[in-house]
Amino acid sequence: LMFVNLRKQARQLENELDLKLVSFSKLCTSYSSSRDGRRGDSNSDTTPLLNNSTQDRMFETMSVEIEQLLAKLTGVNDKMAEYTSTPGVTSLNAALMHTLQRHRDILQDYTHESHKTKANFLAIREREDLLGSVRKDIETYKSGSGVNNRRTELFLKEHEHLRNSDRLMDDTISIAMATKENMTSQRGLLKSIHSRVNTLANRFPAINNLIQRINLRKRRDSLILGAVIGVCTILLLLYAFH
Repeated sequence: LMFVNLRKQARQLENELDLKLVSFSKLCTSYSSSRDGRRGDSNSDTTPLLNNSTQDRMFETMSVEIEQLLAKLTGVNDKMAEYTSTPGVTSLNAALMHTLQRHRDILQDYTHESHKTKANFLAIREREDLLGSVRKDIETYKSGSGVNNRRTELFLKEHEHLRNSDRLMDDTISIAMATKENMTSQRGLLKSIHSRVNTLANRFPAINNLIQRINLRKRRDSLILGAVIGVCTILLLLYAFH
């Protein structure tokens, strides 16, 4: 009963972490998109700062929440590990260890995904700050010169090339983030299906035996079909050369 309760806690924390990581990934994508949308608005000095500050606070808050959930899930996994080593549960130790290892793998995946998303967010923010500094220098230079000489025109053209390259990078990052979210969702679905199949196989050995027989029969039929195709191919080759 204690292991069942710990497993329920682990599943609840894993579901919460999955939702948090999806929101965390969307924040990373929206940060770049919103900054790109504000680049054309050179008349507003307060709105970009407010939006930037708000997203930074959301980043810090979500980072703390995800770290707390990861710490809680680690603690639950440790408790399950202690329970498996308790005397009196040796008969169920194999099944319990399998379940524990699966939860550990999920924890490791979520930890890796959290660190990767955080690193991507920090890289985007650093790049945006650098481009903002360059843009500010350009505006200062334009306002101080007062004339559109050849040097200013070349500088502006180079700046336009940088903006186009930056926009292309933002589009690529958005596509990559959307692809990652889709793969994360599919991974969760496949893990759930795999867990249910394992649970049914452990509870009903007859189903497990039936699945093994089906797999053996499929393998045997594949071998027979391959042999028939090979024989037919040899006969056709002999007929063609004679």
